[in-house]
Formats: sequence, C-alpha cells, structure tokens
Amino acid sequence: MDNEVTALTIIFTEFYYWVTVVFMFLIHVGFCMYEVGASRRKNHMHTLMKNTMVIPLVTVTFFFFGWWIYFAFPNGPGIIGPLLSAPWAEPWSELMGAHMGGAPADTATFTAEDTAYWARINGVFWAAFLLFSWTAASIISGSVIERIRSSAFWVVAVVIGSFAWIIDAAWGWHPDGWMIQVLGYHDAYASGVIHAIAGGAALAVLIHLGPRIGKFAPDGTPRNIVPHNPWLITVGLFLIYTGFWGFYVACNIPIIDVQDGDGVFFSATNIYLTPTTLSAITLNFLMSLAGGLMGGYLISRGDAFWTYSAGLCGVIGASAGNDLYNPLQAMVIGAIVPMICYKLHFWVERRFKIDDAVGAVAVHGYGGFLGVVVAGFMLWGYPASQKYDAIITPWGNFAGAVIMFFVLGFLPAYIVAGILKAFNKLRVPREIELVGLDLSEYAARYEDEDQMLAAEIAEARAAGTLR
Repeated sequence: MDNEVTALTIIFTEFYYWVTVVFMFLIHVGFCMYEVGASRRKNHMHTLMKNTMVIPLVTVTFFFFGWWIYFAFPNGPGIIGPLLSAPWAEPWSELMGAHMGGAPADTATFTAEDTAYWARINGVFWAAFLLFSWTAASIISGSVIERIRSSAFWVVAVVIGSFAWIIDAAWGWHPDGWMIQVLGYHDAYASGVIHAIAGGAALAVLIHLGPRIGKFAPDGTPRNIVPHNPWLITVGLFLIYTGFWGFYVACNIPIIDVQDGDGVFFSATNIYLTPTTLSAITLNFLMSLAGGLMGGYLISRGDAFWTYSAGLCGVIGASAGNDLYNPLQAMVIGAIVPMICYKLHFWVERRFKIDDAVGAVAVHGYGGFLGVVVAGFMLWGYPASQKYDAIITPWGNFAGAVIMFFVLGFLPAYIVAGILKAFNKLRVPREIELVGLDLSEYAARYEDEDQMLAAEIAEARAAGTLR
C-alpha cells in the first residue's frame, strides 16, 4: 500500500505542476499584450519581439545552469557551508531528459529510488521555476520599452532570469536556504524572491538607459506618454492576474504530510515545507487583489492604468506572508502598499528623472520590498520554516529585502547595463528612437506595405472604381 500511495503522490504532483505551468504561461501572454498596449505604434514589433525572445533565451540558459544553481547554492555557497551536489539538475544528467524511471544508467550516482522520483518530477519542477525566470525577466522588459536595444535587454534578461534570481531562490526560497536558517527570512509567494529583485534590476537599467526623448520638459516636468491601446493593457493585466494565481499554486507542494502521525493531514505545504492549504491562499490572493484595486482607484482618482497596476501591486505586497495572513490583513496590506508605491513612483520620476514606462519598479520593486518588510512585522514570532528553529523577525526580513532588491537585483543589473553602455550597446541611436524602432529594424515590411497600398490604388483607378 505504501508503494501505491507513493506512486499516486508522484503522479498527482507531476500533473499538479504541469497545470501550474500552463496557467503561468498566461503571465507572459499578459506581459506581451500589456507592453504592446503601453508602447507607441512606431515601436510595436520591437516591443513584442524583445519580450518574446526571452522565452527561448532564458529557457536554454536555465536548462544549462539555472536549475543546477537552485539546488547547489542554498549554503551561499561559503556563507554557512559548501557548494552542494545536485546531479539530477546537471544538464548532462540522464534525469534532465525523458526518463521512465527504473534502474538508472549511472548506478554510481543514482539509485532506483532517485530515478523513480526525479524522472517523473524533474521536468515539471524545472518548468515551474523556468516560468518564474521568464517573469523576473519580463518585469524588467516593460520599464525599458521604446529605447533599449533588444540585444542589451536579452543579456540583462539572462543574467537576472537564469542567474541572479535563482541564486536568491536558493538562498531565500529553498527549504534549506541560508537566509531561512540564519535570518528567519519568510517570503512564501515571492514578494522579494521574484518581484523585488526584478524591480531593483529594472531601476538599475533605467539609471543607465535614461528617459525617452521628450519625456521631460525643459524645466524637468515629466510628460505623460499616453499608452496607445488601453484595452490591450487591461486584458494583459487581467491575464497577468490569472497567471499569478497559477504562480501562487506553483509555490506550494501538494500532498506532502510533514506532520505525519499527529492525526492531522495537510494537503499541501508552502515552499518552505510548512503546512498550508490551497483554500487559505485563494482567500488571501483574492482579498489582496481586491485591496489593491480599491487602494489604486482611490489614490489615482480612478485612473484605469494605475488602478489595474495597483491590483497587481496589492497581491505582490501581501505575497510574502499570504500563507499566514488573515484575509483581512491581506486586504489591508494589499490596499496600503500600492498607495505608497504610487506616491514613490512619481516622486522618484520627478526627483531623479527616471522614466519607467509602465511603473514596473514601483509595482514590483517597491511593492515587493515593502511586502517583505511588512511580513517581518506582521508575522514576527512565527516559525520561518517547519524544518528549522528560526523565527520570522522584522530585522531578518528587512535584511532579506535589502539582499533581494539591492544585492541580487540592482547591483548585477547596474554592472551589466554599465558595461553595455560603455560599449554603446545599451540604447538605440537617437535618430532611430525618433523615427521608431520598428521602421529601423523592419523597414522592408513597411516598404512592402506602402507598395501594396500604391498598387491597390493604381488597380482601383484602372478599373474605374477610384476617381
């Protein structure tokens, strides 16, 4: 019977994560629609392809080294222990390919028990984390539209998506991560692990990149560059909400009863292997979304763009503690955090001339940072993990927020963007930005369109249908 239960657990877990990957794909669909809607017509194709090519580039690099980093780096390495062995995550491993279980080919490295588990789970686990990687890269994408070179963005996307964020996942999301053990860090649904790091990275790139031409008046007053299609932005953000729900589910591990023998069965654990339920996170997700939408509507006086963005920021702000918050706490945090981020966005824009085209630094960066800090206060004294004695504290989570936003987000992106800028490879030339990135990169397509229109007009005149 134990073998049957184990088999059922593995089969269900495999299917569970496969479904979460399908839902999380909608995040990327939403980002594509959202960014195209926010950009001007002359930059549509560039904006779309810049974001689309994140998929193959981050996928391949995450396969080669990103997945291995998650399992190899929980100790730092060197902070509390050495680099760990993770043979099932090495790209040349037999378990990183199609495998039906059974006796392993490499008996010196794996046992039949290893292959029975990892052969079924490895691919869907990898895919779930890969979709997190796409999200981290895509958060940066929206803030830099209409002026960054595609190749420059792709370099940053790989550095953040396949390297920096997975280090912070190993440190602050792995059940054995040193930040959990030493700091008592708690960030169940990635306020810091995904959003703060990506927001910090976006801010660093924007500092080097500079504002779009005409964004600021001669006296320094910021101008509003109006999104060309509010409907695309609306649908895009609603798809991101939907995918974010799948993201939440992927942050849980199903059917692992960590308190086996105490008479209470838990159907799921959070990422730290601490008991929770899908019912609990559903309540808190929706309540924090509701709080964010209401807070955004009030602070922006009904501006649609910021109302929708604040809904997303509300979920991000509550995500660090949404496995433990009361739904009313989730709603209040979800309402207050976006209101603070809204004010910060415009203050930073005016004071430092930062042109964040979609408010990604505020929604994800400031929202994620504040979400982690708030969780440290609201959950002060709770165990950070079922596995260790460390407890959640304000100072532990504040230190974690600084590590996520500045150390692993801002700093690597600032260095990479600075190098690209030094070689004149970060921003498109001024004349290309003025005429539009699409015309410069896809001129033949536009020439054909003009010629087709001229040919149709000539044919219509010859037929006498056009005078």
